[in-house]
Amino acid sequence: MKNKDGMNYAPVGKPQPVVQPGEFVFAAAALDHGHIYGMCNGLIEAGATLKWVYDPDPEKVKKFVSQYPQAQVADSIASLLADEQVKLVSGAGIPAERCALGLQVMDAGKDYFTDKAPLISLEQLAAAQQKVEQTGRKYAVYYSERLHVESAVFAGQLVQQGAIGRVVQTLGMGPHREGEGRPDWFYDRKQFGGILCDIGSHQIEQFLFYTANDNARVIAAQAKNFNHPQHPNFEDFGDAMLVGSNGATGYFRCDWFTPEGLSTWGDGRLTLLGTEGYIEIRKYVDITHQEQDVVYLVNNAGEFRYPVAGQVGFPYFGQLILDCLNRTENSMTQAHAFKAAELCVRAQMWANQNQLT
Repeated sequence: MKNKDGMNYAPVGKPQPVVQPGEFVFAAAALDHGHIYGMCNGLIEAGATLKWVYDPDPEKVKKFVSQYPQAQVADSIASLLADEQVKLVSGAGIPAERCALGLQVMDAGKDYFTDKAPLISLEQLAAAQQKVEQTGRKYAVYYSERLHVESAVFAGQLVQQGAIGRVVQTLGMGPHREGEGRPDWFYDRKQFGGILCDIGSHQIEQFLFYTANDNARVIAAQAKNFNHPQHPNFEDFGDAMLVGSNGATGYFRCDWFTPEGLSTWGDGRLTLLGTEGYIEIRKYVDITHQEQDVVYLVNNAGEFRYPVAGQVGFPYFGQLILDCLNRTENSMTQAHAFKAAELCVRAQMWANQNQLT
């Protein structure tokens, strides 16, 4: 696992297979973002069989095959999609292009597993929703900051057990390190969708999940470029507020200002306020403790600290595989995935409008 920057953050867990080898075959396509490695790791650890890889850039393919030598190199996306053994295609393309790939994958009768942000406009959302309805295929989303973080998974279990009562507010912080060698599309809002649509997507999905909301609305949002004059179409700071249909509220901040002195790419934290206590999740580092995945819990029973790295696992991937095989929705409902995507777009639209006034 590389901790220098979030683009190359690919968690590795313990194998927890839910299928036998060859029972669930998948392919990887569109390797623009390093999250494709975390996505593939999770699926393989859950028992999936990686058969194909495709990207028009041979250097990206070479790097991918060096890590997954079992993957055969397809000569086109069409040939990959023509393989009837392939049940799912995972992709981490340029955000603006992710929806188009998903439509193609679903038209071929495959389920689609995309990196966040899954799309960057309401028009793309409508097209994805329509294609899901037409084909019955899945448009699954890798909201990794909850799904692929053991402390976040554990906190979800605590909430479901009633450890802090009903969650009425979330406070999220999603700092990231820019690092070096980012591609040109990373600095172009038309390509990456804007900071709230991109890395803000994690925070919005978490708000919906932890507060048990199936709907919400954005009530404030802004995005800024404080320190990148050389990239005028980039945004290095954003924040937003939401209110859910059940009355719970959420605030989050995301940025690209992680200092070099931090031991990892971002000090991601999430605080959950409940009617009977609160939880703080320290995801990638508990600063000065040299630990990651630490959960703090305070409730009527006392004060608790849970270091959970290596103890919880990542159940999402096995659930996703079984959902694809059984046509169920235990990993994440399609409505939830699309609602999070919609709210990301709406938050970004609000911020974009504020920039113009």
